[in-house]
Amino acid sequence: MPTHCVLRAVKLLPAALRLALALGLLSLAQPPRLLVRLGEPQTVMTRNALAGVHTLFVNEVEEWKIQRGLAMIREMGAPWVVEFLPWAYMEPRKGQYTWESAERIIRHANRQGVQLIARLGFVPEWARPDPNTQPTTFTYLDRDHYADFARFAAAFAAHFRGRIGHIILWNEPNLAGEWGMRAVDPAGYVEMLRVVYPAIKQANPDVVVLAGALAPTLEPPGSAQGLNDLIYLQEMYTALGVSRAATVTSQSKIPNPASQIGRRPYDAWAVHTYGRTAPPDEPPAPDRINFRRAELLREIMARNGDEDVPVYITESGWNDDPRWVFAVTPAQRIAYTLGAWQYARQHWPWARCVAVWVFKHPAPAYNYRDRFTFVTPGLEPLPIYQEVQQALAGGS
Repeated sequence: MPTHCVLRAVKLLPAALRLALALGLLSLAQPPRLLVRLGEPQTVMTRNALAGVHTLFVNEVEEWKIQRGLAMIREMGAPWVVEFLPWAYMEPRKGQYTWESAERIIRHANRQGVQLIARLGFVPEWARPDPNTQPTTFTYLDRDHYADFARFAAAFAAHFRGRIGHIILWNEPNLAGEWGMRAVDPAGYVEMLRVVYPAIKQANPDVVVLAGALAPTLEPPGSAQGLNDLIYLQEMYTALGVSRAATVTSQSKIPNPASQIGRRPYDAWAVHTYGRTAPPDEPPAPDRINFRRAELLREIMARNGDEDVPVYITESGWNDDPRWVFAVTPAQRIAYTLGAWQYARQHWPWARCVAVWVFKHPAPAYNYRDRFTFVTPGLEPLPIYQEVQQALAGGS
């Protein structure tokens, strides 16, 4: 049939049929979706068991990028990964769980042999006030919904038992932007931990629950932006109501483990400690943000009887954007990153991992944030990836 006759026949079809025909032809023109197979179980070979990276695979559209990205992390020699897994993605309606957004990351992390620390947060709309009466952000969680968060976290811990060994509760609660654009509230965060922690442990006694993940900041009391992490941590201990004197026996300076039972709504602390422009071995100071600021937080833990509680560095690192005030050179970034992992291994027996921000972004940010990464959005290795791989895995 001549082409003009075909076109005339198509025009005579009802509009709905023409649309369906067009969509069908369009689907034929698209390439087939890439079939992703898990492959054989792998093991991370590394020269530093603390090395890790924070990832943002949750916002990847294509699963093959998650698989390949985690394989590249293994090949780089990093045994730890921290990933943000939003509550709102997994419980869009109250009591209705959908785990696939987390499943597609966790199954590949497990297969690649990396240990994944799940950071939980991002409040669904149904667990926030009516936006018509009180507009809020996804970081807003009031006391009325602590139990909802606890129920979700327990369901998450139960569903992924044996596949997820670590959970972080919230992110940087000492910043107003991460606390629902409200004044920060150490006692309120402790109250939330007291509700959520026992629910998780009942659902999965084996999972390690991390509290804290405080942002390194020098904001003074009363600031609209947040609160100094050193002050915030001590106020958390005040809210817990336990002093060092109450947890140390008269015969020893070592805390009595039995005295800790029931008062800690956490198993470990998550700490953020960025280097900014300083090398990793620069000594810490209360008025300075640098890598070793973590040691000041550790001192506060010790003063409050938490010498036996481990620390996970879940965000750290340096940036090499030449237009950012807190940036270093690309060569310094490589040296400082490797130096931080080495320093932690030699001097921080209480540290379990040091995860650097951030392995990759799903798409370019077109600003300084792009210069925290190890690979491009398309998974092309940057020089820092290659140097880290050579140092940690011998280039394998």
